[in-house]
Amino acid sequence: MRRLAILMLMTLPLFAGGVFAQQKAGKDTVYEELNLFDQAFERIRQDAVDPVSDAKLIGSAIAGMLAGLDPHASFMDDAAFKASQTPANDDAGTLGLAVTIQNGQLQVISPEDGSPAARAGIRPGDVIFTIDKEPVYDLALGEVEQKLRGPGGSEVRLVMRHGTEKPLDLTLKREAYKLQTVVGRVEGGNIGYLRIAGFDSGTQAALTAAVQDLRQKIGSKLVGFILDLRNNPGGGFDAAVAVADAFIDKGDIVVVKGRKPASLKRIAATPGDLAKGLPLVALVNGGTAREAELVAGALQDNHRAVLLGSKTFGESSIESVIPLGEGGAIRLTTARYTTPSGREIQGKGLDPDLAVTSLKLARLAQGQMRREADLPGALKNPDQTADKPAPAASPGAATTPTPDEAPAVATQDIGSASDEQLIQAVDVLRGLSVFGRRAAG
Repeated sequence: MRRLAILMLMTLPLFAGGVFAQQKAGKDTVYEELNLFDQAFERIRQDAVDPVSDAKLIGSAIAGMLAGLDPHASFMDDAAFKASQTPANDDAGTLGLAVTIQNGQLQVISPEDGSPAARAGIRPGDVIFTIDKEPVYDLALGEVEQKLRGPGGSEVRLVMRHGTEKPLDLTLKREAYKLQTVVGRVEGGNIGYLRIAGFDSGTQAALTAAVQDLRQKIGSKLVGFILDLRNNPGGGFDAAVAVADAFIDKGDIVVVKGRKPASLKRIAATPGDLAKGLPLVALVNGGTAREAELVAGALQDNHRAVLLGSKTFGESSIESVIPLGEGGAIRLTTARYTTPSGREIQGKGLDPDLAVTSLKLARLAQGQMRREADLPGALKNPDQTADKPAPAASPGAATTPTPDEAPAVATQDIGSASDEQLIQAVDVLRGLSVFGRRAAG
């Protein structure tokens, strides 16, 4: 025992010395890289053909660092940061577009319901080439979002393309409109249709009111609800959790993961089901993104709803705006979320239980819709296991051989009489209702 103790005392300083040497080597490497940056910085200041300010060089360097991480990380100078912290004026207008950047191209994730962009026929997957005649290939996402905003009633000119069609030249007027995140109506006489177009502080209350209204209109004939999450670009994280919680009586809703394992957080459902156990069908597609995927994944993992449609966009990142001491701020991806069972959404999306797409859309060119995994530097999905085969569709369902690449339906067509996915969802929901009554009886 004495020899063992002496050996441990002799080994401990050697181990500590090794750790210190590794830390010192790591710091030395960082100092060398910073010295290289300093040399480049001074050379540009002295030899660039056009004089450039130190502030611009530093800002460009920070922006370059963030651009190498993922499509959503960006730098805001002091003016842009202060502008983002200022409450929006009543006169402020927008086009209602959720966008991302792919290989220098500005791509539409989804237009918001009722927005100028939706009324103009802009669809998920559309590519925007210029904003007011200015090319967007070298703009950061934050800069693009600023250019799309402006005074209500002001015009913005876009050159863009639907899929493989010829480029379009569109002029739209910005509007200071309010997105109606929940709309309910009776479908087929005995089904409650709930269009959930986004998530904000009023979504949960609006959802509760819509369900109560549908119950009063349909009465005892009510057989279930269709939750339409198509072309829903997301919104508030907490609001999306509340929507999922409204239909899930118990179990986890979402798992949030940071960089460190200790930061893992599970958010559990609270007792109560707004639908009171009636069957649910949730409609999803390539325009179902971000927090809308959180809701879809929670419903699917808890076996609370059948997902019908096509693969979702595949984005589950959580960005934080971090102020910098000398002015400005960085927008950095600091966490991401998975479904309750641990399925990764980021870069992968969610597969529907029933892969159904419009026959009209199926005839369009494949590959129109790109998702988060296609973006340069996109956060990778650690779950590299092979995808499970999609369950067989119900009899009569219009399936396509490659639902992952199915183009997304235009927002203006959602819920219309020609909405083939909605027609299929009605049939599936009625089938679930009959099966449930037989099982209960």
